[in-house]
Amino acid sequence: MIKREYIRSVLNVFAESPFRPLHMHAEKGGDAVRKLSESVEAYCEGDMTRVEILSREIDIIEHEADVIKQTIRSQLKSSIMLPVNANDLLDFLKPQDAIPDDAQDVAYWLTLRQCELPDVIRNGLLELMSKTAETVEMYETLIDKLSELLETSFSKKEVKQTLAIVPQVEELEHEVDIIETNLTKVIFKHEDILGGAGVYHLTELVKAIGDIADKSEHAADRMRTMILRR
Repeated sequence: MIKREYIRSVLNVFAESPFRPLHMHAEKGGDAVRKLSESVEAYCEGDMTRVEILSREIDIIEHEADVIKQTIRSQLKSSIMLPVNANDLLDFLKPQDAIPDDAQDVAYWLTLRQCELPDVIRNGLLELMSKTAETVEMYETLIDKLSELLETSFSKKEVKQTLAIVPQVEELEHEVDIIETNLTKVIFKHEDILGGAGVYHLTELVKAIGDIADKSEHAADRMRTMILRR
């Protein structure tokens, strides 16, 4: 019953504008990543009870994002008029949808193994999560500009201002890559303390967090293509 009511509410929004659910969907991704930031902080503090709670909360957010995604896809099969190519919109939606998916995966991975972290790894993990969250928030800024584009019927000025945000997302994702690479090296240097299982768990965790920033950059690039090909 709750799911049906949620779908109905999304459909009502879609009736007003097909882009509002896209914005709602992006916000769910941002919400999941913000919850994940809390989870990483809890993990670094050794609070596994909090990590478990946050993982379940992220599961709920990811499910809500999935409902919105399914609604968008189903409604695009109708004869609705769009100012952009429907296939381009779906191509843009796919990596955007991977953001809450990846956040859910990382949150679950955190629950699997508690680990005593050396300060250098703990600080690196927090830095990586912070820069990843910053990347996602910049991507959310880009999505905010999409609404303004619609209001101005894709005026050249608004298109230019919107597309100028894409390189900012790309630059932040590049910074995440650098942090990820350096942190992975640090983890392997502490294999004698962490053990083989600890190294594996942490390197996979670092890679999975970095993937969230990568999906944000990918979605931003697809959105740029969608705008330019309209």
